[in-house]
Formats: sequence, structure tokens, C-alpha cells
Amino acid sequence: MSDDKPFYEHHVFFCLNEREGKDCRPSCGKHGAEKAQKHAKQRIKELDLSGQGKVRINKAGCLDRCEEGPVVVIYPQGTWYTYVDNSDIDEIIDRHIVKGEIVERLKI
Repeated sequence: MSDDKPFYEHHVFFCLNEREGKDCRPSCGKHGAEKAQKHAKQRIKELDLSGQGKVRINKAGCLDRCEEGPVVVIYPQGTWYTYVDNSDIDEIIDRHIVKGEIVERLKI
């Protein structure tokens, strides 16, 4: 792989942070983030898009956009999305990762 290309074409981070306490800020972990991350990872594998030079789906701690969550960020583009369910995750994969389009309705 040449030095001018990133190790992954898309590096996707799902915030899985879960805050405790009644007066704490919202947290992605309490909105199904772990299940969404697992779904995305499985879907990318099914599409044969995982691995070096392709796509990596990762877990992340707090990404500090709690009030907009749950959140996912895709690098190297630095595009932030929110989502509600697996159909939103599938749309992000199908449009952003596969087709290179921004999913405006989910972008934050």
C-alpha cells in the first residue's frame, strides 16, 4: 500500500460510552450503540468490505457529541452521523461507504 493512501479507506467509530447517574448527560451506549456497531461490522463483512485498504468498524469511548447521539464518525472524511436503527446504519453503509455519498438526513 502506498504512503499517500490511508491504511483504511473508511475508518468508522461508534461511540459506545455509557454514563451513569440521574443527572448525567445523555450517552450513546444507552441508545443501542453496541448493537448498531455489531450490525455494521457484520454487514461490512457480508459485503466483503473489511480489512486493510477497505473498511474498519471500531468501538470508541466518548466522542463528546452526546446530545446529538447516538453518533458514528467516518474517517478520513470526518463525517458525523446519528442513527435510530439498523436501517439507518444500512443506509450509511450503502450510501456513504459503498457509493461515496453523504447521507444528509443523518448527518450532524
